[in-house]
Amino acid sequence: MQDRLIFLIGSPRSGSTLLQRMIGSHSEVFSPAEPHILTPLAHLGYYHNVERAPYDHLNAAVSQRQYVQTLPGGEADYLDACRAYTDVLYQRRLEAEGAGYLLEKTPAYALVLDFLVKLYPKAHYVVLTRHPIAVWSSFVDSFFEGDYHAAHNHNRLLERYVPAVAWMLRERPVPFVHVRSEEVVREPEKHLRRICEHVGIGFEEGMVEYGRHKHDETGRGDPVNVQRHDRPMTKSVAKWAEKLAADKDHLAFVRRITDLLDEGDLKLWGYPKADLYKPMEGAGGGAKAGKTPMTRFRMERLVVNFVRKRVRKGGLVKRLLEKTRFYSDVLLRE
Repeated sequence: MQDRLIFLIGSPRSGSTLLQRMIGSHSEVFSPAEPHILTPLAHLGYYHNVERAPYDHLNAAVSQRQYVQTLPGGEADYLDACRAYTDVLYQRRLEAEGAGYLLEKTPAYALVLDFLVKLYPKAHYVVLTRHPIAVWSSFVDSFFEGDYHAAHNHNRLLERYVPAVAWMLRERPVPFVHVRSEEVVREPEKHLRRICEHVGIGFEEGMVEYGRHKHDETGRGDPVNVQRHDRPMTKSVAKWAEKLAADKDHLAFVRRITDLLDEGDLKLWGYPKADLYKPMEGAGGGAKAGKTPMTRFRMERLVVNFVRKRVRKGGLVKRLLEKTRFYSDVLLRE
């Protein structure tokens, strides 16, 4: 399966769904919607571990490493076993779709790259980066209704993903093509040609018009913004900078986050620390956010964030959820 797999590596809110749909519009490529197949496999204990599990995961990790050492091929045998599992899952779906290549885009894979590149060293890799502050702004607005503190308490996104992706860009453990989200939006054909050349397939004009093609909608991803247009649009590239330039409190909050990021990592991403705030210097500083439509996805996020805050405080809501979980488990077992 190795030469038939394409992995799109990038952080959440980096424009990966847009790029995924353009690449997936190629007649030879099929792309499932974020299957998250590899993240749990990477955390079985040999490479990564989990913080909590319904079994003794610490003992399991030690035992697993000891057992792998006794195999004739050691780590290589372990990787063969993992690859046998994922190959079946990828190949069966690929055969069902009748495509030549499968494009896998799950942002969390950026956090287990050391495992992924060992598992599939001969796959085709596309690394996508976007201005880190744009990533953060999109994350907060999309999932936390503009609540910067709640978003950071829930997920220190930039502190996790900037060094993880920078590791790939710095170490270059496998061949890849690096593209930046802003450039993909401005010159989609140019960068799609680069990607196609890297994979070894011919560029097709229809890839840019991704909205004219059918895409897998069964998984996670951006179910709202990417569906508003049929092709990349440049009008929203700098919108985040205009909005942030007019908000001193949020701008100060972002500065505290970005001060924690390594200068070398940011440079590898394509956004040197010295230039990180230049988009806001040239922004109008008065962009008003348009009215956000109430979609099923947004309603889900509002409910989740409301409940999360109440659970964090404890009290009645937390006790009700615990009771609901208990009785649901009882009913499902029966």
